[in-house]
Amino acid sequence: MNELFGTLSDGTPVHRWTLERAGVRVRVLSYGGIVQSVEVPDREGRAGDVVLGFPDIQGYLAHPEPYLGALVGRYANRIAGGRFALDGRTYALEPNNGPNSLHGGARGFDKRVWDAEPVEHGVRLTRISPHGEEGFPGRLEVSATYTLDESGALRIAYEAVTDAPTVVNLTNHSYFNLAGSGDAGGHELRLAASRYTPVDADLIPAPGAPQEVTGTRFDFGESRKTGSGYDHNFVLDKGVTDTPVEVAELHDPASGRVLTVATTEPGLQLYTADHLAGPFAPGDGIALETQHFPDSPNRPEFPTTVLRPGGVFRSETVYGFGTR
Repeated sequence: MNELFGTLSDGTPVHRWTLERAGVRVRVLSYGGIVQSVEVPDREGRAGDVVLGFPDIQGYLAHPEPYLGALVGRYANRIAGGRFALDGRTYALEPNNGPNSLHGGARGFDKRVWDAEPVEHGVRLTRISPHGEEGFPGRLEVSATYTLDESGALRIAYEAVTDAPTVVNLTNHSYFNLAGSGDAGGHELRLAASRYTPVDADLIPAPGAPQEVTGTRFDFGESRKTGSGYDHNFVLDKGVTDTPVEVAELHDPASGRVLTVATTEPGLQLYTADHLAGPFAPGDGIALETQHFPDSPNRPEFPTTVLRPGGVFRSETVYGFGTR
């Protein structure tokens, strides 16, 4: 189902698409590719919304910084100093996080209205990011397809092509609260990641190789409470894969709801929302952002985020829902 959700100040309409299958209801906005809501049952069969969102477009416009539910790009996460070199040329980006570029700049993909068309069990969003947008090179044609499979899992599949060498890193920035409200710090998390990338004061990966999680607070090899204090990239053991592989499980003991995350990406940013403000409180949600690593364009030892003409960027993440 497609309906008008609101209009921007310039009169541009924003539409909302509702996807329903196998007892799951997901709402997606054409503005920012935002996942506005995900309604799933608890162990008693009672439906509840398990992602943070606003009831109207004004909420998203007034509170853009949390990136609630948004499709972020052209480069998700941070690029140090707002610049990178590619093929011998240095590109200066629009800094929007101190000296750094975060989530594509001041007007990244999360603040754009996307074209939308129905597909079987879902919706496909498309847009063209022109050469030079927020400082990134190349004309990028991007699509993000949101579908519900037969089990009610939400699949987000991204594709992009370019007419000039560029860098691409796309993710969804939903904040999950499987209880439906309150502090999510009591959720239990398991991650298939035996290493993580330590960061400096600006949350840029520190020099040196990723570090082992064993014996540290970053070890989620066995399911345990998340608590707070995380905004870090975890190096997934599986690496880059052609098809999604399960890498994370989030469980709320009170409601019984379980979220599983499968992805083709090599990294996952765990953010415990310690800086949420406005209508939400710190810790009200947990972001599990599947991605390539932060600052990869400046770190040749990391998996590459370079896309060249003739190539196709592809990435897919699957969010599964259940109870126990």
